Parts: sequence; structure tokens; C-alpha cells
Amino acid sequence: MSLSKSSIFTYDNLVHAIAGAAGGIFSMVCFYPLETIKFRMQLEDVALKDKTTQEAIIHILKNEGIESLYRGCQPCLNSIAVSSFVFFYSFHSLKSLKLGGLTNTAQLDMLLSCLAGFINICSTTPLWVVNNRLKLQKQQYYNGLLDGMFHIAKNEGIGALWSSFIPSLILLVNPVIHFTVYESLKRRMKTDSAWAFFIMGAISKTIATLVTYPLQVVQTKQRAQREFSPGTLALILSMIKKDGPKSLYRGMESKLLQTVLMAALTFMTYEKIVRLVFTIVMASSKYKKLKS
Repeated sequence: MSLSKSSIFTYDNLVHAIAGAAGGIFSMVCFYPLETIKFRMQLEDVALKDKTTQEAIIHILKNEGIESLYRGCQPCLNSIAVSSFVFFYSFHSLKSLKLGGLTNTAQLDMLLSCLAGFINICSTTPLWVVNNRLKLQKQQYYNGLLDGMFHIAKNEGIGALWSSFIPSLILLVNPVIHFTVYESLKRRMKTDSAWAFFIMGAISKTIATLVTYPLQVVQTKQRAQREFSPGTLALILSMIKKDGPKSLYRGMESKLLQTVLMAALTFMTYEKIVRLVFTIVMASSKYKKLKS
């Protein structure tokens, strides 16, 4: 593997990263109420017990107001922007390197998505911990992500910012499955259709979510707890003991709706932005050559 600044700090990688961040922000804005429902169901909110996603949305609108569906939206948008930027930049930077002669294969996609996911988890886990706390707070403990990180580190120890690190590492399998399936579908379909990108993003994310959902529930619980959080395996066993295996799939309906629609819209937006930017750049380059 050859590593150089020129292969990492490039205009192409920056375009992919910004397009990925823009797609993530756009999709989160569109589907944030589903994120709220999923989050509260995973934390066993009694007000939403045994309710479908539609019933939960109606209940919150009727009893808490529309603002409750968007609580914590701003820090969530900041988190998804940073997380998407880091992941897409890492993935495409690594893709530009020569890795054991692998080119455009499912094995390469799997390796690169795993490495990009690891970089993303290491750099953004504290943001998601604070983001989950902000969704829960009814009193104003802290303002924004940076203030939240300082507050948690000061009062609970810096380790609290990494309380979901182990399940997040295990959940690397999610983006690995997602990107591997997506890139494989994209190579086979060879299309520029927005709807094709939407469908490929939806299919790949559905598969990844179904495989990893129980760990996502555990991750949410660990991020939200202010007191000492039990280990991943201990938490899984205690949930099964308390409410049975179904507790590991609480909020699955809203999660599938939210994450699949978000992934589909993210990838559709990302692909279109990337193609638009590169088309403009290529047209500009040809124009300059003609003038010269």
C-alpha cells in the first residue's frame, strides 16, 4: 500500500465528502421525526409502548406538540454532517490508494468501508453521545455539542464520552454490509438514474439494519445513560431477562422506515451532487482548453 499526501488531500475526495455530508443533512431534515420515534422506543418510553410508528407520531403531536418531534434536531444535523463527511472522505481517500492490487471488487469495498467506519467511530462517538443526551433533556443541562462534551468530561469523566464505543465497533458490520452491497449493485446496474440510486441505497441499508438492529438498541441505551452503563453483553442479557428477545427489536418499524429512507435519500443526493460537480469541472476544463 502506498500512502501519500497527494492521494489523500485531493479535490475529488473533498467533493465526495461534502456531497456525502449534504446528503446526510438533507435526509435527516426530511425524516427526523422518525429518528425521534425510533430513539424513544429503543429507550422504552412508556408513552409509546405498543404503538405503531404512525400512532406514536399522532400521540406526540397531540400530547407534546410538534416541537417534541424535532427535539435535538440541530445537534443531530451537526453530528450527521461531521460523521458523513469523515466517512465519505475516509472511504474515497482509501479507495485512491493501492491496496494489495484489489480494484473495484466486493472485497475491496468491504475492507475500505470497515477502515472508514473505524476512523469515523474513533472521531465522532463523543458527538453522538452528546446528541443522544440532548434529545432526552427537558431541562437545559448544556447548550450544543461542544458544551455537552466539556460538561460530560468534567462531571462524568472523559470515558463517558466513549460509553458506546464497543457496540459501535461491533456495528462496523452495518456500514460494511451497506457499502459493500451498494457498491456491488452500482457496478452491476451502471446507471445515472436518481431513482436507481434511491432503490440501491434502500436495499443495501435494509439488509444492514436487519442484521445489526439489536446492537443499535444497546448502543442507544449506553449513550443515553448518565450513570455507569453495563457492558454490551451484560446489557443484552439483562434486556432479554427483563422483557424477552423482543426487547432487542423495540422500535424496529420506525428504525427501518427512518434509516432506509434516509440512506436511500442520502445516496441519491450524494450521487447527484458528485456527478453535477464533476460535470461542471469537466465542462470548465474543456472550455479553458478551447480558449487557450
